[in-house]
Amino acid sequence: MLWSERLRHTVIVSTGQKIETGNNVTEAAVNPGKGKQKKGIFARMMLFFRQVIGELKKVVTPTRSELVNYFFVVLGFVVVVIAIVTALDFVFGQGSILLFTRQVEQ
Repeated sequence: MLWSERLRHTVIVSTGQKIETGNNVTEAAVNPGKGKQKKGIFARMMLFFRQVIGELKKVVTPTRSELVNYFFVVLGFVVVVIAIVTALDFVFGQGSILLFTRQVEQ
């Protein structure tokens, strides 16, 4: 199945519309919530944790070179933001000193 077909199928299932795609679409996927009883709090919690574990199994650990690259990108961004905040702090500090201090006239 091509990526575009898989994406189209996912959109169809999530919206509850049935369009012939050549795949077997179950009635529960087409009409979510129809004919179901509401699950208890513990069943919903267990379902949530099973889904979390399933998603965590899909996580791909970055390689060492990718990790080093990401580290330096984040470090560079933080340094740029620190420089901008420092410059703005200096400008507004000097502006407030000039604005709020009086020159003693003789």
